[in-house]
Amino acid sequence: SQLPDPAIEDQGKDYIRPILNKYAALCVRCPGYGTRTNTVVLIDSQGQVTFTERNMINADVNQWKTSTYEFKLHS
Repeated sequence: SQLPDPAIEDQGKDYIRPILNKYAALCVRCPGYGTRTNTVVLIDSQGQVTFTERNMINADVNQWKTSTYEFKLHS
């Protein structure tokens, strides 16, 4: 009944918020850690699926391979 407690939520926000923002970004780039794959799945009202994935090659942020697959869901 006493939650959420703004005082508790406020504790440590100056420390944890920058960390969360850094590692929860759409594309993370930090020394020794980062995004190496992006995936998008689109499904339309007719059951047509487009699956696109982009993968980093050899841990080089300038080299990416994109693969796309399309198929229809069975009803």
